Amino acid sequence: MSTIGEEIRKARQEAGLTQEQLGFEAGISRQYVSLLELEQKSPTLDVLLRLCKAMGVSAGTIVKRVE
Repeated sequence: MSTIGEEIRKARQEAGLTQEQLGFEAGISRQYVSLLELEQKSPTLDVLLRLCKAMGVSAGTIVKRVE
């Protein structure tokens, strides 16, 4: 089973985005993206939805991979 951070990283890489690009598109900092991917922070629902929109995936897809 994977973590939400691992799934965010996978989706970001599949979308061909850097952490900086993803942060810009989602309206958050690159550092925050890094903290999410390292599981040092957990995304709020709002942040998760903005990340998913920026990566072109549904939040359901990310959550299902974690379950």
